[in-house]
Amino acid sequence: MKVKLIHLIAPLCTVFYCCAQSTQLKENDKALIIDDIRKMMDKYQSDINKEGLLAEFKYLDNSPDFFWIPPGYLSPISYDSVVSVIKKNAPLFKSVINKWDAMTIIPLNKNFASYAASFHSVMTDTAGNENKISFIETGTLINRNGKWKLLCGQTSIANQ
Repeated sequence: MKVKLIHLIAPLCTVFYCCAQSTQLKENDKALIIDDIRKMMDKYQSDINKEGLLAEFKYLDNSPDFFWIPPGYLSPISYDSVVSVIKKNAPLFKSVINKWDAMTIIPLNKNFASYAASFHSVMTDTAGNENKISFIETGTLINRNGKWKLLCGQTSIANQ
């Protein structure tokens, strides 16, 4: 897979900038941030399980800073493009059941955190066909107005 250098440098610069500020966080603050993000990520999966793919929108940061690299994509796409892809694919599935397998959350400062996770998905299409897929995901979260949202990252299929 070819990845443009800018797609590697921009997230790394963000992480290094945020890590430099992370020394200001006390262990108790880090624990609270991790707990808050873990609850948000669990709610994120729960909402998808109940409502389908369209539930993702309330967890994505709708800003010009947002970008994501979905499975199979070679470069990042914007918020509007992610919305378009989800809206196109959501009607194809009768249900989507996701379950986190593992997750590591690293608070960078009070407003930024990074995470790495793996999850398993059982997607049932409208014809009743079931597809089981394992994913790995890495990303950056941002705290805007007291709510954590996905700012940027990538998702890859793990069981290829």
